[in-house]
Amino acid sequence: MSMVLVFGGNGQLGQCLQEVVKDQGSNGLNYKFLSTAEGDITNDKKLTLLFQENQPSYIINCAAYTAVDIAEDEGEKAKNINTIGAGNLAKLCGQYGTTLIHISTDFVFDGSQSFPLKETDATNPLGIYGVTKLAGEQSIAENCDRYFIIRTSWLYSTYGKNFLKTMLRLAQNRNTISVVSDQIGTPTYAMDLAGFILHLIDNNANQYGVYHFSNQGVASWYDFASEILKNTKTIAVVPVNSDAYPTRAIRPAFSVLDKNKIKNTFSYNIPYWRDSVEKCLLKLNASL
Repeated sequence: MSMVLVFGGNGQLGQCLQEVVKDQGSNGLNYKFLSTAEGDITNDKKLTLLFQENQPSYIINCAAYTAVDIAEDEGEKAKNINTIGAGNLAKLCGQYGTTLIHISTDFVFDGSQSFPLKETDATNPLGIYGVTKLAGEQSIAENCDRYFIIRTSWLYSTYGKNFLKTMLRLAQNRNTISVVSDQIGTPTYAMDLAGFILHLIDNNANQYGVYHFSNQGVASWYDFASEILKNTKTIAVVPVNSDAYPTRAIRPAFSVLDKNKIKNTFSYNIPYWRDSVEKCLLKLNASL
């Protein structure tokens, strides 16, 4: 039975993948979800053993250092995971003929454009997080041929810590929430991304390369928050400029991802962002 190893298996996307595999079936594949301790991508010896023992057909790398602001002070730690760790996986995938599915980010762009970003557009990360993620992409391309690098943005779900859950938590004890309105992108429901990853595997996709995946449409963080809280009548969501909330790391002002490559290559239907927010909220409410 072919093996799929999922690194970062207990994170937000990893848990969504577990759920999608459970719901849709494994299609004859054996999925193994590794915690950070079990699948430490910075530990080359441990990784080599995992490859020797499991002979994986696929690696899904959801493991990442994602603390965007803290990364400005923890550059080495971010580099170890996002760059060196990704490279470690890529080298072993190259040796074993394994297909690597790696999750990257819209933060590889500087946000100076005002039109949806294609995979071929120039990268220019503004902070340490984006720099280390881009270097990870480059290391993958240098060390293996069979890879899918999927850049995504504004990931949320019922799992882990994310913007949607933060807004719902703040709404429990506030009447007003101020949210940045001058950063534009697209929310991505991690369940939708997990579904696409399984689609790649189930269809033995071999159109390798870099792809962009987020939900359809365009939003500001203010739009996103307004959608999350639209049924909470007692909460006023107030738009503010990003300079009202200075952050350690600079965010791209515009990072809407162009999905045409993914849609055309795989004839894949990507849901609209508002529909997916509604789906996620219904799921959260059902679990209460």
